[in-house]
Amino acid sequence: MSTFHPSYNDANSQDLNPGFPPSAGRTPLAKVRTFLAEKRSAFSCQRTVLAKGRTGLAFLRTGISFMAISLLFFRIFGFGYLTILEAALFLSGIVMTVDGFIWYIPARKRGKRLLDCRSTESTWGTTVLEVSNPGDDPLFSRTAPVTGAGELRDNWSSLSPVMRRRFLASDRTDLAEERTTLACYRTLMARARTGLSFTRTGIAFIGAGIALIRQFGYGPWTTLDLGMIVLGLLMTAEGFYWYLPGRRAGAKGERTVREAESKETLWDFIFPPAHRLSKTKHAGPRKLPLKASYSPGIWATTGLALERTALADRRNVMAKLRTVMARSRTGLAFVRTGMSVSAVGMGLLVYFGAGSLSWTIFNVALLAGGLGLVTDGLYWHIPAERMRRRLPYCFADLEIVDPDYGRPARSWRKVIFSHDDLS
Repeated sequence: MSTFHPSYNDANSQDLNPGFPPSAGRTPLAKVRTFLAEKRSAFSCQRTVLAKGRTGLAFLRTGISFMAISLLFFRIFGFGYLTILEAALFLSGIVMTVDGFIWYIPARKRGKRLLDCRSTESTWGTTVLEVSNPGDDPLFSRTAPVTGAGELRDNWSSLSPVMRRRFLASDRTDLAEERTTLACYRTLMARARTGLSFTRTGIAFIGAGIALIRQFGYGPWTTLDLGMIVLGLLMTAEGFYWYLPGRRAGAKGERTVREAESKETLWDFIFPPAHRLSKTKHAGPRKLPLKASYSPGIWATTGLALERTALADRRNVMAKLRTVMARSRTGLAFVRTGMSVSAVGMGLLVYFGAGSLSWTIFNVALLAGGLGLVTDGLYWHIPAERMRRRLPYCFADLEIVDPDYGRPARSWRKVIFSHDDLS
């Protein structure tokens, strides 16, 4: 393998750094990023469908509540002048329930698709991310470590502009893979929130059916009461079927964010701290490989590549924050579900008392299970709230530098957007 030297004549005319495979070229890496972008778009589409499904479940819950209230009034008051109002309420509930199912069924079909959130281990240019099986199910893999790539990367200040751009293209590809993995975890957590909204409805049905049986006893309406309990059990089971994969995704997503935060960043290579430079043979100021034949455009495009990579790194920071906040929202869904479960248990216990040992055990179990979900939700939510307060992204004014790499940095102009311009 040839070793780079500042006098390497063909550095600006070749697409590969010395010793790298063809997949390390900027065009193949752009192809990998395009497939990753397509994958993130699919995840975004799936999250939108799931959000629509949760909206449909809100319709469904409202419709079922209307029907339950109308039937309860009919059982208490029988036929009378309120029957017309009860019938209208019942019909409205049917319409909303059917409409909710129409919205929910596509979300369920989309949510059942298996998602693969696995990713490779980025190495800051010493290995190359490749794509195979192009189409609906592309496969991503990574090459073996390139001999001499680490040493080449450590000589950043001695690299030519084109060689820097090749490394930066690889960095953007690795950052794109990280964003795609985080988007996958957010999609799984969105699916869990959709399931938990169904669980809350099912728990409410179970509690209502049990309360009606215990209040009115067995009779002509018992079949309807048991039907509510069975329907509630099915809805609860459906919700928890979505909950468990989402919980695993939340744990993996948080672990991925923590691992990413502990790794070296882009700036550790481009502007390494003094303590790192002191440990290398290149300590101290180094001259850039400038030549009289180099035109300003070479450095300008390198600066733009660096800026694009820095923006990609910034997007990854925000993707990490969105992932943590998605975990927080999922934790709040746990809290809401736990509150619903414990409220049903507490309501039954307070209203009917502790006269029956078996029913008392059942009510206490509901109360304890709900409190367990609340505790689990707070465990997810509180750390995310701490991170949100540490990372404010909303400012009154936004100032953006308009770089012109053909001129000194002190002469670059700035564009300022006020809050009113952005709103």
